Amino acid sequence: MNDLFAPPPASAPLAERLRPRALDDVISQSHLLGAGKPLRVAFESRRPHSMIFWGPPGVGKTTLARLMADAFGLEFIAISAVLGGVKDIREAVERAQATRAASGKPTLVFVDEVHRFNKAQQDAFLPHVESGLFVFVGATTENPSFEVVGALLSRAAVYVLEPLAADDLGALIERACARELDGLVVEDAARQMLIDAADGDARRLLNALEVAAHGAHERGLASVGAEYLRETLPATLRRFDKGGENFYDQISALHKSVRGSDPDAALYWMVRMLDGGVDPHYIARRAIRMATEDIGLADPRALRLALDAAETYDRLGSPEGELAIAEAIVYLAIAAKSNAVYRGYGAVRAFVKQDGSRPVPLHLRNAPTRLMKELGYGAGYRYAHDEDGAFAAGETYLPDDMAPQRWYEPTDRGLESKIAEKLAQLRALNRPQPEGK
Repeated sequence: MNDLFAPPPASAPLAERLRPRALDDVISQSHLLGAGKPLRVAFESRRPHSMIFWGPPGVGKTTLARLMADAFGLEFIAISAVLGGVKDIREAVERAQATRAASGKPTLVFVDEVHRFNKAQQDAFLPHVESGLFVFVGATTENPSFEVVGALLSRAAVYVLEPLAADDLGALIERACARELDGLVVEDAARQMLIDAADGDARRLLNALEVAAHGAHERGLASVGAEYLRETLPATLRRFDKGGENFYDQISALHKSVRGSDPDAALYWMVRMLDGGVDPHYIARRAIRMATEDIGLADPRALRLALDAAETYDRLGSPEGELAIAEAIVYLAIAAKSNAVYRGYGAVRAFVKQDGSRPVPLHLRNAPTRLMKELGYGAGYRYAHDEDGAFAAGETYLPDDMAPQRWYEPTDRGLESKIAEKLAQLRALNRPQPEGK
C-alpha cells in the first residue's frame, strides 16, 4: 500500500509539511471528529463507507480522506476532477481490481472537486461503489444536492466541514512556528492579521505565514510584526487591512450600513473591502445573508437579486461582476426592512430545543396503508382546497397539547404589511364564532 504519510521533503510547502498524520492532530471539525461524533465513530468502527466532504477550501477534506485510507489500511487513489477524466477513472478501476485480487480489500478513491465532473463521469463510479470495489470519497466546495448526481449522492454520507475558527487558526500558527519555523515569534497584531486574511482557510494561512517567515529569515528577524506583514505580504493577502482595521469591523460596517438603509455608506465599505483584497464571493454571500436576515418578506425580491448578483459574478468575474454585487448592495440598503422571520425562526428553534418530542396529531398523519387508516391516521383531516377560500377555519396544525403560538409577527413595512393583513383575516376566521352566527 502507498505510504501516505512519508515525511515530505524540506522543500515541500509548509501546508504539506504540517499536514496531520493522525486523527488527533487535526485542528478543528470537532462537530465531526469529537468523541461520539459521526466521523470519529466511523474511524473507530473501522468500517469504511462512501462519503462526500462538503466545505470551503483549506478545511481538511483531502487530509481526512488520506487519514481514512491509512486508518483502514486501504490503497489510496486521488483523482482531480479539474484535471482528470474517464481515463483516470478507468485506471483507478484497474488498480483497484489488482488490489482486491491481492488483498481482498476495496480501494479508497478520493475525487477532489467532484462537482467538476459531469453526470456521465460521476455515473462511471456507481457500479464500482455498488460492487464494493471502491470506497468513494468526494470533496466539493459546492452544495452536493445540486452538483452531485442523485444516484451517487444516495450511496454516500455527506459531511459538512466548517471554516477554521480564529482559535483553530491561532493554534495552527503556533504549531507551524514550533515545528517548522525554528520558533519564529508572531506578534499579536500580526497574528490577528494572518488569521483575518485566512478567512477560515488553513492552507491560505500557512502559505501567508511561510511567505512572511521566509522574508523574516532573509532579513535576520526573529519575530514578525504587523508593519512587516503589510510590507511583505501580497495585496491579495492583506484582506481588510490596508489601514490596519480589524477584519470583522469592516464586515460589520457594511452589514450595519445596509440594515440602516444607507446605500452610500454600504458602497463605501464594500469598495474598501474589495480594495483590501477580499474575495468578491465573500461579499456576495454576505449580501444573501442580509437579504434573509434584515429584509426578509418585507421585500422577497431582495433575496433573488442577491442570488442573481452572486451568479452574475461567477459568470463575469472581476471587475465587471463586481458591479452586479454593488447593485445588490444598493438595493438591499434601500429595500424595506424586516427581521420578523429571523426572529420567529430563532424563537421556534429555542422552543424546540427545550421542549419535549410531541407526537404528530392523528389527523395530520399520512395514511398510505389500510392498517394506518384503521389506527385513525388522517381521520378528520380537512382538505383546505375543499373549503371556502381554500382555508379550513378552526383547523389546528400544532401538536394536540400545544397552545396556539405566534412566533412570526410580520411588520407593517413593505410586503409584510399585506402579509399582516392576511394573517389578521385568517386569525379572525379561526376564532370561535358566537352561537347562532
